Amino acid sequence: MAIMIPAWLDGTLQPVEKLEAHRRGLRHKAVSIFVMAGNHILIQQRALGKYHTPGLWANTCCTHPDWNEDPGACATRRLTEELGITNLRLDHCGQVEYRANVGNDLIEHEVVEVYLATTGFDLPLAPNPDEVMATRWVSREKLAAELVANPKAFTPWLHVYMADHSDMIFAGASLDA
Repeated sequence: MAIMIPAWLDGTLQPVEKLEAHRRGLRHKAVSIFVMAGNHILIQQRALGKYHTPGLWANTCCTHPDWNEDPGACATRRLTEELGITNLRLDHCGQVEYRANVGNDLIEHEVVEVYLATTGFDLPLAPNPDEVMATRWVSREKLAAELVANPKAFTPWLHVYMADHSDMIFAGASLDA
């Protein structure tokens, strides 16, 4: 069964098959979540079976809402599906729009609702191996250095978030863990 995501066609929001939206570079809805413990971000390495950007490191979780799905509900659902994370309060940080080539002739042109959650390092995780091959906590400063030193190890959208939107994303983060 094809996954239908909200995308704009001829100026109107319509359900479009996810892979088709990426092949055509259609502007579409997405959500991204950053989970933090103090100044550390939980990042994930995408599973090798993903159809784009396999094996690259990304923010905690990102996805596309289903047609007519509330972005906050989508964010909560995908944290559970991808990482087994439950019961975190997600705070909406704002909206980001970006367009990036993600390889294999696919384009992400996303209008992203961004969420932030704060927790402790003892957060229980149960990564879904179809989605995530590894996770790690990394300080914002170390992540910034790694993005420069080894840019090809990270997804295009993580570069965009950290370079252009980190003030918005991390404004509500507590640095005390």
